[in-house]
Amino acid sequence: MAQTTAATTIAIPERSLFSWNRMWLGVGLLSGWYILVNLYERAFAFTKGLDYTSPEYQAYWMNLLLAELALEALAFIAVCTWLWITRDKNLENISPVEELRRYWNLGLFIIVYTVALYWGASYFTEQDGTWHQTVIRDTDFTPSHIIEFYQSYPIYIILGVGSFMYAITRLPMFARAFSIPYAVLVGSPLMIFPNVGLNEFGHTRWFMEELFVAPLHWGFVAFGWGALAIMGVWLQACPRVYELMKQVYLGKTATPAARVMDEPQKAADPAYCEV
Repeated sequence: MAQTTAATTIAIPERSLFSWNRMWLGVGLLSGWYILVNLYERAFAFTKGLDYTSPEYQAYWMNLLLAELALEALAFIAVCTWLWITRDKNLENISPVEELRRYWNLGLFIIVYTVALYWGASYFTEQDGTWHQTVIRDTDFTPSHIIEFYQSYPIYIILGVGSFMYAITRLPMFARAFSIPYAVLVGSPLMIFPNVGLNEFGHTRWFMEELFVAPLHWGFVAFGWGALAIMGVWLQACPRVYELMKQVYLGKTATPAARVMDEPQKAADPAYCEV
């Protein structure tokens, strides 16, 4: 569809390029899966998960642990490999419409990552505190931990690293410059996972309540707050997105992608948001 103005003729992109469908699909699949996982916990955590030495525990929980770790490792390798192999090797010549579409896709990717982060670092983490206030652990691999630490955390890490790789392989602004806010957004919650080792070491040596104010748990809180770096990512991306929108929909001239790759800091300058 073409729209004519006094300055130029603008080819307005189809709305289907900026669909919410993939985001809703991702959020739906993720949330649907975790609802099923929660039902599994409610069915078998207390009936099969209180005695680590029992055959039922091995069948219902330890087999689940091994399966999810293997699948998550394969998924992480597959996602990173696919994103790298299919990377855009000609970013200097990307069209404004395509670049704008990729920013849209990045936004959807980050939203799904945020939902996964909520499930892992909020819902299942709070559930774990409740579990351990109720049940005395006889192993580090409790039913709650098997879902929280070894399933929900790796899943959001895969999505976070995947979104980061999408940005650096498909968007000129992130291709040649290191985004500190994006690294914090992905890296800080990622560090919650290795912090699990310190948590288990501490609980082995000391008895304490499952409260976030306990010094042993400060790492979880600090790394979780790192997710607020998402605001920094949007502040970096929004000027470039706004500039592309002015070119695509208003016919104004935007900075070429090749120049953005050479001077990414200027493309993130809030001055581009001026009318």
